[in-house]
Amino acid sequence: MSKKQAGIALALIPLTALSACGSLERLENIGRPPALSAIESPKEKPGYKPVRMPMPVITGSVHEPNSLWRSGARAFFKDQRARRIGDILTVNVRITDNAKIDNKTTRTRNNAENSGITALAGFGKLALKLLPNGATLDPLAKTDSSSKSEGEGKVDRKETLTVTMAAVVTQVLPNGNLVIEGKQEVRVNFEVRELIVAGVVRPEDISASNTIESSKIAEARISYGGRGQITDVQQPRYGQQVLDILLPF
Repeated sequence: MSKKQAGIALALIPLTALSACGSLERLENIGRPPALSAIESPKEKPGYKPVRMPMPVITGSVHEPNSLWRSGARAFFKDQRARRIGDILTVNVRITDNAKIDNKTTRTRNNAENSGITALAGFGKLALKLLPNGATLDPLAKTDSSSKSEGEGKVDRKETLTVTMAAVVTQVLPNGNLVIEGKQEVRVNFEVRELIVAGVVRPEDISASNTIESSKIAEARISYGGRGQITDVQQPRYGQQVLDILLPF
């Protein structure tokens, strides 16, 4: 085995080990449905970071005599809408995305340059003697160039997602806005569907029925996917994914 072949073999060892670990895990789950994730606090998950955003100046509340209204209050009567950490609200995810773009560009350019010498104080005849037989000074230089480029692009996309799920208030920002996060898992036979929703909402946008539309979630992060036998078959193998990244052609 040459040094080059040995180097390639050593480079493939980690990939083989990674593939073997995934294969062993799949072998252990033969005949079993995919396991559901345990219910965990979002703050205890790896990578959790509190949301930081620009906040307005905090003003103190002023109590007016003989008045039931308190300055800075968002509502006169107390309701059951989510407003504190740990409260639950319903999120209506409705995404209807249509995009159609068609671009076409064509560019053509032609250039030609000619230059010659017919008389140069008698030096033309002297130059002809020095040049090979059949050479002329007219034209002395001639250049032609031509370029053409064409580009065409087309995008036609349509996405529709309609689902309802519950989310938990994980943080209350200083201006009163709520940071929410929710995860839903549904297992059907040997396939698990996951829906994740996270973002920042205003308490005023929460309806009286304690629901909010996904279009009113700022910094929204919505993920809809799954795992299981069907998803596994649709994914390319690890080796194919590595080759797609490394191969330049």
